[in-house]
Amino acid sequence: MHRLLLIALSAVALCACSGQKKPAENLLLETDATIIAASGEAAKYVPQQLADVQRQYADLKASFEKQDYAGVVNAGPGVLGAAQTLAMAAAAKKDEVLKVLNDDWAGLAAVLPDEQNAIQNRLAQLSKKTNKKQPADADLDAAKASLSDAMSLWSKATAAFAAGNLDEAVATAKAVKAKLDPLAASLKITLTAPATPAAAA
Repeated sequence: MHRLLLIALSAVALCACSGQKKPAENLLLETDATIIAASGEAAKYVPQQLADVQRQYADLKASFEKQDYAGVVNAGPGVLGAAQTLAMAAAAKKDEVLKVLNDDWAGLAAVLPDEQNAIQNRLAQLSKKTNKKQPADADLDAAKASLSDAMSLWSKATAAFAAGNLDEAVATAKAVKAKLDPLAASLKITLTAPATPAAAA
């Protein structure tokens, strides 16, 4: 009787376990699909959160492979919920990053064209043969080449902005600023710093 009871209990447990296999499998599939759908933006804007969810999913998958279907069914909804928050978290972080980039671009775009014009006018003035006030340390040919490089970079920055590549546009515009500042200093020109968002407000 004792042996028969053990066999019966084992059969019940096996049936219960088998009955949870399909729900466990469905949870894994849904979680995996959710992670894949969100991973593009999440990898860029919330990489640590994505890594945490992927680790939790890997643990779930390991439990499934060990036939711990009950464990997957119990823990799965929490992991699925975490996966579902990835897209929202990435979208929120993206908005935050884009706001900063837009503010940076607005500040740089407001001053860089004028700075280039000021340097260009100064170089034209210093290049006149009648001009006797050329700074002693100014190399006009090198300055003109540097200004040409800066203007070329600025064209790339504006093209990137027009294409919607804000991060590239801002990075390139900052490179322009880094070229213009020392150039202006060598030509004794005082440039205006880009306005900060707080100052602009």
